[in-house]
Amino acid sequence: MNVQQSMPTQALRRWRIIPVIVIDDAKNALPLATALLDGGIPIAEITMRTPVALDALRRITQEQPEMFAGAGTVLNVRQAEQARKAGAHFVISPGFNRAVVDYCLEREMPVYPGVATASEIEAALESGITLMKVWPIETLGGTAFLNFLGGPFAGVEFNPSGGITDATFESYLALKNVVAVGGSWVAPQDWISARQFEKIRGAVRDTVMRVNALGPLKKRQEEQTTSLREAPATR
Repeated sequence: MNVQQSMPTQALRRWRIIPVIVIDDAKNALPLATALLDGGIPIAEITMRTPVALDALRRITQEQPEMFAGAGTVLNVRQAEQARKAGAHFVISPGFNRAVVDYCLEREMPVYPGVATASEIEAALESGITLMKVWPIETLGGTAFLNFLGGPFAGVEFNPSGGITDATFESYLALKNVVAVGGSWVAPQDWISARQFEKIRGAVRDTVMRVNALGPLKKRQEEQTTSLREAPATR
């Protein structure tokens, strides 16, 4: 399948934020999804870090079909299969696992594997993946690292995650090779556990306003390309 043209990828290009969710009680899944939707982001990465993650994912995909709910922290094919059966719209992994990627692509499921090195990026490209997660981005060097990747890997796009916060996400979205960023600042685990859904709704709304202020992704990429072409040559 063409991950680049899939509906989840188009959603990432439109909303540009991937709320990274760690949920401890499946009963909080639906009010959480409602808070995200009300705030303006119909995307959620339900990480497979807790025993109730699959139940939470299933509840959202069945009761809130307008959400692009996917599974995160998918480490093996078994988890990918469980996520697919739970209705996941996409799969995100912290690393590049060829077996997971192949499983998803063979079943027409968008997958965004994690990369941290040039070799892993090349392996993802060999699998036909040109949009991938970079994790943990802050440890790897942040925006400077992504700028360096833009040289040898022109045309490759990234969804950085790992340490991105309310104070830093805009600097990542300003890069031409970044499609969307993942982070938990709009819905931290403790807010979800405390059922602070109004607080989550407000954080999402604030983030959406700031993303919209950056302008459309495609238009901004075209402006950056034009600016580079018009810049005087240096020796």
